[in-house]
Amino acid sequence: MKLLYFAWLRTKLGQGEETVSPPAGVDSVGKLIEWLKGRGPAWQAALGDLKKLRVAVNQDYVGFDHPLSADDEVALFPPVTGG
Repeated sequence: MKLLYFAWLRTKLGQGEETVSPPAGVDSVGKLIEWLKGRGPAWQAALGDLKKLRVAVNQDYVGFDHPLSADDEVALFPPVTGG
């Protein structure tokens, strides 16, 4: 699974993208975020407030209950405002 991090998430996590292999049972966006938060304090701080996160899977906006598969591209970013 390819993960992409944008805006302040990229800065807080120190990377713009990575490839991960989550354990069995991590089958939704919400479970992926919970698994990522377990990677350490920086992850907990960056991903701790779901109100400050938006997610796209394979370039489509999705909710935290959206199912995932191993070949998905998951983008995490702060809310976007238009103007």
